[in-house]
Amino acid sequence: MDRPGKQGEEEFEMEVELLSRLRSPYLLGLIGHCSEGGHRLLVYEFMANGGLQEHLYPNGGSCGGISKLDWPTRMRIALEAAKGLEYLHERVNPPVIHRDFKSSNILLDKDFRARVSDFGLAKLGSDRAGGHVSTRVLGTQGYVAPDYGVVLLELLTGRVPVDMKRPPGEGVLVNWALPMLTDREKVVQILDPALEGQYSLKDAVQVAAIAAMCVQQEADYRPLMADVVQSLVPLVKNRSTPKTCNPSVQA
Repeated sequence: MDRPGKQGEEEFEMEVELLSRLRSPYLLGLIGHCSEGGHRLLVYEFMANGGLQEHLYPNGGSCGGISKLDWPTRMRIALEAAKGLEYLHERVNPPVIHRDFKSSNILLDKDFRARVSDFGLAKLGSDRAGGHVSTRVLGTQGYVAPDYGVVLLELLTGRVPVDMKRPPGEGVLVNWALPMLTDREKVVQILDPALEGQYSLKDAVQVAAIAAMCVQQEADYRPLMADVVQSLVPLVKNRSTPKTCNPSVQA
């Protein structure tokens, strides 16, 4: 973090203090920090498999551009990410609002266990139920609230949140998928082709219904993260490890 003039020592120390007291197996753990001159350094635990984004959308080459993340692994990642947000929203006082929750900020360890990272835009909420939380737009295009639902849609569809190269009407993931999420006959049409044959229709319909609730524009219609967690728990049945694609090993 090299931001002289933008983030003073006091602000940096406040951020470190916040990160230091957030402890959950579903959040990326802060190991330490250093401050010297205009430089600020945060040291986190190492996550061997990088970000979820790179596994959902692998580049071409010998991997063929097809995601190797299977259905059980995606469901487990969805659950673990939801548990990370549940901790921030409901286990911390005052609550913490992430404000830049996206697939590249969900990191995966050597066993593809997920942890939520990057609290640089975190916002402390009110310690009162229903307290005011800033609605100023921050974060990344395509992921502004309700961002958890967008990530869940990515896991389901294998599509990025915004892709204007797609046919008309399909460029914005939420707008394209939402009308089909609650239609049992159409749910299969939006699922990532890489998942074919890996899920039951019942499970797919249930996850689609959760995603539909999570992407509602009106906050009052969206479920609490605790409810999302409870809905996903029965869907995480297998503990398989996804196939990985390592060009050098294949060669």
